[in-house]
Amino acid sequence: MKEHVYDTVYLRSKDFEEGRVLFETWDPKARYAWDAGVAIGRFLAELKAGRLVGRHCPGCRRVLIPPRMVCEHCFLPTDAWVPLQDTGTVVTYSLCYITWDMVHLKEPQIPAVIAIDGASPGMGIMHLLGEVDPEAVKIGMRVQAVWKPAEERTGAITDIAYFKPVES
Repeated sequence: MKEHVYDTVYLRSKDFEEGRVLFETWDPKARYAWDAGVAIGRFLAELKAGRLVGRHCPGCRRVLIPPRMVCEHCFLPTDAWVPLQDTGTVVTYSLCYITWDMVHLKEPQIPAVIAIDGASPGMGIMHLLGEVDPEAVKIGMRVQAVWKPAEERTGAITDIAYFKPVES
């Protein structure tokens, strides 16, 4: 049986300059779009309008926030939009004296998970707390959204500037 031996061929700059190698260059227009989908798309549009919404599950009867089109417990399609309050209860929180990019803070950022009023137990959103002494924050504290002015909203969770304590 005859054995094939292949020579290694190296490309040189001169090969390209003299047109011995076929190649093409171009400036690609790598545009893209991101689709949030039906549930999150509506959620973001409602945030821009200064409102919170959830979705209702006909199987387990939960109201889900953030909304989704299929319930992760029952695997049934959700069937209705539910307007929710912009108030809630702190479920858990953290005092963060260092930012994600390792900058030390004198005053902490206070991210919290907030159970939104009108949504089912175990449902809520994570956001920042503001207008509160870090030592006064506690689990079970009642809070309300502080919305950015309408002209500054973009359809993002940051349309809520933060949640502040309210009297219960």
